[in-house]
Amino acid sequence: MEMGFHQRDLDSIEGQSLDGSFRRSRSGISPDRLSGVSTSSNYIHTSRRVFKGLKEYSKKLIDIEPFSHGIEDWILEKTSTSSAERMLPFKSPFLIDEVRKLDYALEGVLFQQLFRMPYSLYASNDLKEDEYLALEDFLRATVDGLWHTFWQQDGPVPFFVSCPRHPGSKFYTVERAIMRGRLGQLSGAALVCKTGSESHARWDQVVEFALFKHDIAGGNEIGFSAATLSEALFYGFHLLLARSLSKYNTAGGDSVNLLVLDSKFGGVIKFGGDLSKLEYNSNDPYHSVVEWVKLHADISISPVDRIWNKLGNANWGDLGTLQLLLATYYSIAQWKGPPKKSISALAADHSLRLQRRRIECRFNENDNGLLPLLKASQSQRQEEIVELEPEEDSSFRKQLSNLKFNPGDMMVLEDQLGQQGFQIQDTLLGGNCLSYSAVSLEDTSELLTVYIGSHPSRLEPSWEDMSLWYQVQRQTKVLNILKGIPSKFLPEIVASGRILHSGPCKKQSPGGRCDHPWCGTPILVTRPVGEPLSAIISRSGPFSPEDALRCCRDCLSALRSASMANIQHGDICPENIIRVIDTHLGRNRVMYVPISWGRAVLEDRDSPAVNLQFSSTHALQQGKLYPASDAESLVYLLYFICGGSMQQQDSIESALQWREKCWARRLIQQQLGEVSALLKAFADYVDSLCGTPYPVDYDIWLKRLNRVIDGSTDRGKLAEVVATMRVEDVAESSGTSGAGTSLSC
Repeated sequence: MEMGFHQRDLDSIEGQSLDGSFRRSRSGISPDRLSGVSTSSNYIHTSRRVFKGLKEYSKKLIDIEPFSHGIEDWILEKTSTSSAERMLPFKSPFLIDEVRKLDYALEGVLFQQLFRMPYSLYASNDLKEDEYLALEDFLRATVDGLWHTFWQQDGPVPFFVSCPRHPGSKFYTVERAIMRGRLGQLSGAALVCKTGSESHARWDQVVEFALFKHDIAGGNEIGFSAATLSEALFYGFHLLLARSLSKYNTAGGDSVNLLVLDSKFGGVIKFGGDLSKLEYNSNDPYHSVVEWVKLHADISISPVDRIWNKLGNANWGDLGTLQLLLATYYSIAQWKGPPKKSISALAADHSLRLQRRRIECRFNENDNGLLPLLKASQSQRQEEIVELEPEEDSSFRKQLSNLKFNPGDMMVLEDQLGQQGFQIQDTLLGGNCLSYSAVSLEDTSELLTVYIGSHPSRLEPSWEDMSLWYQVQRQTKVLNILKGIPSKFLPEIVASGRILHSGPCKKQSPGGRCDHPWCGTPILVTRPVGEPLSAIISRSGPFSPEDALRCCRDCLSALRSASMANIQHGDICPENIIRVIDTHLGRNRVMYVPISWGRAVLEDRDSPAVNLQFSSTHALQQGKLYPASDAESLVYLLYFICGGSMQQQDSIESALQWREKCWARRLIQQQLGEVSALLKAFADYVDSLCGTPYPVDYDIWLKRLNRVIDGSTDRGKLAEVVATMRVEDVAESSGTSGAGTSLSC
């Protein structure tokens, strides 16, 4: 007995598929031919007899296990044969050109940044909850971005997300499933089309279904595991069945798009076929459906690729996510008709955007690639040929080649009070910060640090120029705030303003600038000058216990002073701590000063710098600081200067794993304990504050450090009083504020 309904085939295009084969596409709707799709013409009502048979199937086909047992052997046979022939068992539903066009079309579209993540580095009883909340957010962000980009710019989205437990079951929101204790029974999430003002989920209104599993590949190198694929096909058949039985004039068609995801990877399965060729067997309906799938179903499977990045957030521009976006795009078009803006129309602007960026970056294209346009200096004749010397410096040095000083050069700075002259002494190069040591022409006895910012016209093209902006303009703002809190462990502004260039200046106003490449470039001059810890470690190796304690004390003192102004440094690392030889403190005395305050956090909206080795855990996870973030970074710094192994991290995930391992195994405390028990106790104290809203008690730790560093003879008397117990041992035994009482005996 045959039952079902026929449906007109949708337009198709030819091209190269993602698996590399050339074929006629059966991916559903061509991006350029969506105007030919009608929301009503593709639906033909079934006869009463056929409708009755399908309805009986919908009641009996509720168990996935019998279907999986019947179809998995067939899937394994196809995959093993294709693997031996080095071919994919199923074609991809998408063409390379389709995905590329979508990528170009979405070039300027900002999808919602997801804060819920499906993957956690830490074992949690709420992992299932996090996964489904992330999946729900991902589907909502996907349909919201696509609908407002291609169909309707404003207004509500006519879809919502709901989650079933199994085929034919009721739908739940994630919050409702959690409340009823049914979260563990959920199988995935469905994108459902609203019917008027009604938001009740029904299977015949499911636009697209996302099956969520813990391991979709199951060790299969080709793609989805046989178990995952069979379960997805069962849901696909159930959706086709629900649509054919619907009393509504649905526009879903005879194919469905199934998204299959886990906490890392994902892919698309396109499933369809003519249900009129399904042979009815009331005694064994599962066998009947399995045979229909083998003989008559049209199955396309995309490559399995990464959907979530290593931190757990969605990579909207990657191949895996683009495949899911394209499948959702086609699903929306099945139900809502062609979009107002096509993929091809938006993708056509890609070359214009690319050309505009080239012009903005002052690049010119020739046969050999991209070469920077050079402006000859005023002293050179236009017809003179300029020979370019090979550069070995980093890219940001090349960007600043038109504003570069050599030892002995004079520089004039103009600020609100007038003009000041400085003579360059040497280049200070550390990290992405280009600076110089210089002396004022009025006082040549003191070395100063000169930061040169990026020209205002160059703030957008590169991150290097933005880094220079932080080093000058924003650092000037922060250091001006810190002026009211005098501290010898904080850098001090000597002068700030704009550089004066040679020749006449044609600026129209005091705050304006002319067309000279130097005009308007900001300059910041600070004191003191020192050597970064990274250079010291590279040259001389780990610090002595006395130097490590002094470094900790001086940095804590600077952080305490900054906290009085509600400022956090946000970028504590060896490149941003300098050792200063201070002649005012006596012979061979040094102090340590945190510099580079441009990424300091003043408000909640400020984002700190991200350093995989030294940023706090909260900064890596949330992009924000908690009250003890600077102290946590200082502990990592102490671990580094005391000889701890700081392996190079290649991702935020690996950096977080390293921190978890070090704190769990007390590796940091063990390393610092070899140098000083007081530093070990400080690490324990910071560990107790990690991730909490509690501030650091700077005063008690500065008191302890000062007692050890500057205690002189009192330090020895204290050791006699406590017999064999050292001062550091007393500090370690307390761990918290109670140590202040122990040390004061």
